[in-house]
Amino acid sequence: MKRYWVNADPFDKEIVISALESGAEAVVVPDGGSEKVRELGTIKTVESGGDIVPGRDVVFIDIKNKEDENRAAEIPKDKIVVLRMLDWTIIPIENLLARRGDNLIVQVENSEQAKLMVEILEKGVDGVLLSSCDFNEIKKTAEIVRGVSDSYELITATVTNVKQLGMGDRACIDTCTQMRLGEGMLVGNTANGFFLVHSETIDNPYVASRPFRVNAGAVHAYTLGPGGRTKYLSDLKTGDEVLLVDSKGGSEVAYLGRNKIEKRPMLLVEAQAQGHVISLVLQNAETIRLVSDGGDAVSVTKLKAGDKVLGYVCGGGRHFGMKVEETLLEK
Repeated sequence: MKRYWVNADPFDKEIVISALESGAEAVVVPDGGSEKVRELGTIKTVESGGDIVPGRDVVFIDIKNKEDENRAAEIPKDKIVVLRMLDWTIIPIENLLARRGDNLIVQVENSEQAKLMVEILEKGVDGVLLSSCDFNEIKKTAEIVRGVSDSYELITATVTNVKQLGMGDRACIDTCTQMRLGEGMLVGNTANGFFLVHSETIDNPYVASRPFRVNAGAVHAYTLGPGGRTKYLSDLKTGDEVLLVDSKGGSEVAYLGRNKIEKRPMLLVEAQAQGHVISLVLQNAETIRLVSDGGDAVSVTKLKAGDKVLGYVCGGGRHFGMKVEETLLEK
């Protein structure tokens, strides 16, 4: 998820309000401005007494020549670097993306510059700091930054086994976002293989649709989240970020409103995909669906060996949800 900061230095109440309403992560304010911001709402502040402290957490660098670029490249990678392009040339930013990689924010003056920055070299910088008094630009830039998402290469998995189990604890993930047909979450029994579990966007004669919900599976299962990190379904809690993925592999970040865990009858679905085994324990009910290789929702109660569904595989093990390259066997 790209970062979006807004410059409100010198302090400007209306800019802060616009940043809040646009969903910005942080506002840059003069020293001592954090208290004024907190009177308006909850958002991170960048100042000496703020949530993000210049020098400690973030370094601002004016880029006007190669020496400035080299200085930016040498800053420890755990610090955020904000680049202020004095003559607005692209090459130094491309160089720093290649040399430094993460934790790179570029100060921009409008939404057009922001679009260029979040798409540069396909990867884009980690975020932008908008310096503009135009409230429309603040909102437009927010839409551009939010619209940039990671893409996941979904593959076709062939169902090999569907087995009825007994009772178990399953997690309904209720998000703050209305999902569309073909959209859901990547969930699996192991951290290297996931099914695309469809959201409850489809009406049936017995229950109304819940397009904000994914009945994701048993509490032990992993879900793939933003930044490639995994979490157990049982660990998800209100306010957490979750990753929504559609049948084309597009994604967006949503926020968890509620994790509803209840005892329900369960079933096991297993599949093969490119030499990988993907499996997941799900609630045994007709409203629980995976996604077919054609992009249609298919009920788990109708699945049979040979059916084709969408999945996602990734190598490596996991350590506290982060991908690590190690030998790992999960059965």
